[in-house]
Amino acid sequence: MTSPSSGSMMETHPDLVEMRQRHALAERAATTPRAQAIEAMALLTGLYLAASPWIAGFPGGTFSRLAITNLITGIGYALLMSGGFGRAYDRTHSMAWAACALGAWTIIAPWVVAGNVDTTRTVVNNVITGIIALLLALAASAGARQSTGRGDQGAYGGAYGGGVGR
Repeated sequence: MTSPSSGSMMETHPDLVEMRQRHALAERAATTPRAQAIEAMALLTGLYLAASPWIAGFPGGTFSRLAITNLITGIGYALLMSGGFGRAYDRTHSMAWAACALGAWTIIAPWVVAGNVDTTRTVVNNVITGIIALLLALAASAGARQSTGRGDQGAYGGAYGGGVGR
């Protein structure tokens, strides 16, 4: 029995070629100005949401329920959007949908969180920040879906002219 050259078989394996193309496409998409802008704005939005109770001056003291909710939600949103968008690009689509849920939660939190937190200042702050967070997460989700080519087998060939993405 003779064993074929493992190097030549691996280089022509169809899954390896597809994985190289996907990695190169994701790397290229993660370094576009649009992706970088979404990631930066999402990080700032998450940090603002975490600090907003103290910036906007929420009533009810420093540790009101809505202040703690915004702190935890803001940190989670910042980690999901900045940690996932450039580093784990294959999982970005689902991470962005989780960030969409956090944006929606931010919008409805003043009415859901127990206590008297539905003042004009808290509602306006959370609704505007939540809408921005939701839109950024939707943009990240759309960018991840386009760059990974899910459901569209022709996405790799179009980006690289059918060749290997190296």
